Amino acid sequence: MKWFQKLERKFGRYAIHNLMYYMIILYAFGFILEVFGGGFYSRYLALDMEMIFRGQVWRLLTFIMGPPNSSIIFILFSLYFYYLIGNVLENAWGAFRFNMYLLFGIVLHIAAALIIYLVFGVSFPFTTYYLNMSMFLAFATLMPDMQVLLFFIIPIKVKWIAYLDMAYFALTIVGGYLYNILPANILIGLFTVGILATPVYATAALVSLLNFIFFYALTRNYRTVSPKEIKRKADFKRKMNVASRGVKHKCAVCGKTEADGEDIVFRYCSKCDGAYEYCSEHLYTHKHVIRTGKE
Repeated sequence: MKWFQKLERKFGRYAIHNLMYYMIILYAFGFILEVFGGGFYSRYLALDMEMIFRGQVWRLLTFIMGPPNSSIIFILFSLYFYYLIGNVLENAWGAFRFNMYLLFGIVLHIAAALIIYLVFGVSFPFTTYYLNMSMFLAFATLMPDMQVLLFFIIPIKVKWIAYLDMAYFALTIVGGYLYNILPANILIGLFTVGILATPVYATAALVSLLNFIFFYALTRNYRTVSPKEIKRKADFKRKMNVASRGVKHKCAVCGKTEADGEDIVFRYCSKCDGAYEYCSEHLYTHKHVIRTGKE
């Protein structure tokens, strides 16, 4: 979008470069507070709207310290993986766009927590789970064929993990809002595979996922999918294919070949002396070539 490009030109110089490096430091510090501080992060720093309305407004910022993993064994791998994701996104988008992506995600997390608290009366303890998930989905759109080791053993492309994550989001959202309609056995089945299909979780997933949907749609280059651009690419591809196998037909008057359009019909003139070929436009309007000089 043009207005977003103008925004980047105006405020791009204020963007924080290598932002993911600082995020990883916050994640590591949050992990230490949570694991070695007796759950200090969950009790005092997570995004809890009830406690925020009681005056603990620092939670609006400190919740971004939520570690992506609470396992001492896997935390280092998680931190490295998200650092890699952040670097890829910043290198592909630029520092300003990546900054805005994270900032917009943080704002949506706060909005989701507020909506859930006001509508359902539940203080949902937001961490950075959905924020990290939105980063991963953005990463998967840029590097879909990159392979990672699932469980450190099974090689799998990033796009397949992204498809599973999207399915998880879809089932959480649809199942949550149809909570009062779906049969109990289906809800139990979803819960068995780790999907909490309730309106609260559905709202949390939907609002948080808007970060990926909105920002991706907002900054997408729609020229590449415009009818004019699609036609231009198709014409270029056709011309390249014709050039690779050689031109077989050419109008003796205007010089058109089959590379100029698949609907062009070429015919030889039986009244011309020699193998002269013409397009449908000039087949009956050209001057006949006669070796004796007569027409």
